[in-house]
Amino acid sequence: MTRRTDGDQDVHPDPEERPDGDRTFSALLEDSTEDLYENAPCGYLSTLLDGQIAKVNTTLLNWLGYQRTDLVGRRNFSDLLTVGGRLYHETHFAPLLRMQGEIRGVALELKAADGSRLPVLVTSTVKTGDDGQPLLIRTTVLDAHDRRAYEQELLRTRREAERERERLRQLTTTLQKTLLPPALENVPGLDVAAYYHIASVDEVGGDFYDLFPLTAGTWGLFLGDVCGKGAEAAAVTSLARYTLRAAAVYDPDPAAVLGNLNTVLHHEYNGTDPRFCTVIFGLLTPDDEQGGFRITLAGGGHPPALLLRADGTADYLPTPGGQLIGVLPDAHIATTTFRLDPGDTLLLHTDGLTEAHTAVRGDRYGDEALLDLGRALAPATAQRTVTAIRDLLDTLGAGVDDDTAVMAVHVPRAGRRSPSSRS
Repeated sequence: MTRRTDGDQDVHPDPEERPDGDRTFSALLEDSTEDLYENAPCGYLSTLLDGQIAKVNTTLLNWLGYQRTDLVGRRNFSDLLTVGGRLYHETHFAPLLRMQGEIRGVALELKAADGSRLPVLVTSTVKTGDDGQPLLIRTTVLDAHDRRAYEQELLRTRREAERERERLRQLTTTLQKTLLPPALENVPGLDVAAYYHIASVDEVGGDFYDLFPLTAGTWGLFLGDVCGKGAEAAAVTSLARYTLRAAAVYDPDPAAVLGNLNTVLHHEYNGTDPRFCTVIFGLLTPDDEQGGFRITLAGGGHPPALLLRADGTADYLPTPGGQLIGVLPDAHIATTTFRLDPGDTLLLHTDGLTEAHTAVRGDRYGDEALLDLGRALAPATAQRTVTAIRDLLDTLGAGVDDDTAVMAVHVPRAGRRSPSSRS
């Protein structure tokens, strides 16, 4: 029967007065402290301060396959550990326990009677007497089989992800190489150097360049940057490169070449996923009588080229107002014509260089800084110019968050010749 207080609140009845269907509650009340210790869902053991096992519960004995008499008074706790665990216990676990009085959740392995290993998590505390002096060590042992299996699965998954990432890197590197010329053409009377800086090995960039022969002793060169990264950008890059070369054969006028590329890109990518690029295209014609080259450059939304003169001056070439290639049906193309005399160097670059972050928070490298670098370098060979840019990119480090392509062409002075190269 149920007793009530004056406030009509139910109180727990005596176990003997509960219905027969509620015998579980009585069984719980009758569960002894010793039984809870012996058959707990975890292992318990107590050791003396020197590590000798003084008490161990049935759960841990069953896990390890020992009889109580095998361990109590005969073995130390460290005897149950593997060689590596014993070393860790002596050098880290035991000293920390002495200093702190408690150590929690340490992963170890126990050796079972049959030689098998049991992964466990161990927590130990030092019991002290009324005088504060340590008396013994109490240790709780949790079975870590499931956790170990989970950790191993995580490790396997991580290794597989790393292998997949490496395969992706190799694929990205291979694809990137196919978007660049295997070697720059050897132009008589001209030294050329180029460099491609990859900002991320995980994604294909959209920067591209090339130098190739045309009819009647002329040469074409271009350098550009496709919007975006990845496979989509790579497809546009490939289309742009081959379109530029084909258009230059059909009509080498730089403005016409970029106009043809604009028509192709606008036709192919004017839907829900528009694609565009910036490009600078040049037509090089050697001047056999005066030496050097006559160059016409056309710019479509691209950073202006930098001209380093033999007299030590440097300045940007005027190609203002050139519009992005592929955005509008009829893009405005800006052109300029100039001479590249002996000792002069022409530097083309993508905006990954000038938009790189510097050590000053929030600042970008910028056009003025590049112009200052050019003035400090001039006069310089193609290779020296590209090497300086490469060193600069290395100095900026992680601040260069976009791929960067640079190409320099240089007319050597009489009696000087350095090999054309591409880094």
